[in-house]
Amino acid sequence: MWYLIAADLVLVVHMLFIGFVVVGSFLTWRWPRLIWVQLPAMVYGALVEFAGFACPLTALQNYLLRRGGQAGYRGGFISHYLIQVIYPPGLTRGLQIGLGLSVVLIAVIGYGGYLRRNRPSWVGRAGR
Repeated sequence: MWYLIAADLVLVVHMLFIGFVVVGSFLTWRWPRLIWVQLPAMVYGALVEFAGFACPLTALQNYLLRRGGQAGYRGGFISHYLIQVIYPPGLTRGLQIGLGLSVVLIAVIGYGGYLRRNRPSWVGRAGR
């Protein structure tokens, strides 16, 4: 039973991490130092999608599920949990690349807003 509880905890952490990867750039508007954590997380999340490898949290969750007497799942976390909810069944390579591009695009929008709100003092003085 403890393994299943731990697997559920990993599931929650995994969901929070994905949320942080996708929309964490907007949190930097309020907490600018968060960029040092969010930017590497976003790059890692996009690389997982672009390269097509599984996140270590997926392997950990599968291990805990098997130790708890349940079958693990095939494929990655996104294809097992999120794609089934948001998209039609079957994660294709094109869809995976599209998800990676979406992560990068959302980050660009978020960091662009951050830079507009917190323009460094040296920006705009070059032409004076």
